[in-house]
Amino acid sequence: MLPINYLAVIVAAIAAFIIGFLFHGPFFGKLWMRLAKVQMTGNEKLSDMYGKMIWNFVANLATAYGLAVVYLLGSSSPYMTGSALWNGIIIAFVVWLGFLVTSTSIEVIWMGKSFKLWLFEACSSLVVMLAMGAIIAVGIFK
Repeated sequence: MLPINYLAVIVAAIAAFIIGFLFHGPFFGKLWMRLAKVQMTGNEKLSDMYGKMIWNFVANLATAYGLAVVYLLGSSSPYMTGSALWNGIIIAFVVWLGFLVTSTSIEVIWMGKSFKLWLFEACSSLVVMLAMGAIIAVGIFK
């Protein structure tokens, strides 16, 4: 069994959920709605979003766990000479750049999705990944 701090994974998933809410709501919600072409009808209910919110949190848990495993393996590298926090941020950035950015770029390249919306989501996911990496790094062995 891998020595992963599951509380840190849960906290990282919660942080990702909160950051995602802030990015797509109070901080940049109007920009996101314009880029995503979302039109409010006035009939939206929070209760209609519960299912999606649960699946979003499950996806955040899976991402946090995967990042914890990558951190566990990567942090033992001789190239990771910084503090645990710094190593977590570096590993999260590499995962973001090498996997998230590249895999989601296919939607722009081949599916004709909006480049500006993709860029917005890439920036949002960068903040999420860096926060998750930091949380996991400082709590993974405790």
